[in-house]
Amino acid sequence: MDDRDLKDAESREFGRRVREELARRRISRQALADMARISLSTLEKALAGTRPFTLASKLRIEEALGLRQDAAPPASAAAAPERLGAYARPAVRWLEASYLTVRPSFKDPGSIYTYVTEIRWEDEPGHLVFAEHQRMDSEFEQHGEVSLPNLSGHIYLTTNDAGQHRLIVLSRPTISGAMYGLLATLEVGHGSQLVPACCPIVLTPMARLDDPEIGVIAEGSKHYDAYRALLEQTTSRDFARFHLSTIANPD
Repeated sequence: MDDRDLKDAESREFGRRVREELARRRISRQALADMARISLSTLEKALAGTRPFTLASKLRIEEALGLRQDAAPPASAAAAPERLGAYARPAVRWLEASYLTVRPSFKDPGSIYTYVTEIRWEDEPGHLVFAEHQRMDSEFEQHGEVSLPNLSGHIYLTTNDAGQHRLIVLSRPTISGAMYGLLATLEVGHGSQLVPACCPIVLTPMARLDDPEIGVIAEGSKHYDAYRALLEQTTSRDFARFHLSTIANPD
């Protein structure tokens, strides 16, 4: 591909167009860099105007965003497989975004754990996928498929690692864009033991947050009360229910 730099005016205009597309579609710069197969540093510098786009990077970005008029129709025109809900991309484009993920901390009782979850469409295999980023325990970052069946009206984020599953069940977004639900996963127990665990979880669009906190959020932190309130709404607003069955001891 051609590595020639674009002219300054052309580069600035293309940068403006890309920024508008990122804002309109709520796609992060990291996600675009991944889709276009260029480095985040290269993309950031070009968008900031400190270096011009090259013809090669322009073509890659246009292809990733579907901006090329001469490009073949994307495979995304097809529907996702029936096992994921048979949805078409235009019907789920609103879901493509970066989300602050809020859940209780497993290691620090009373604290809250936050990280970023990216939901995006992939032309191959032709459905929505998700990937977690900025987790302090990066070795446990999850990625997998997104299911949107019409029957339940819920959103499912599923990980299948050689038959080992993790599941997030989410409500459809509220007016604020937040999605509430539950996480069913495996928690590290004693030694190498893994223990089934379930907890409330909330995904809220990064684009609607001011100065989000990432990591372990302890009581007294700037956003602790707000994040705790989000988690409490999971049950108080009946987005999810946690049942505890009590069996009486026989006499």
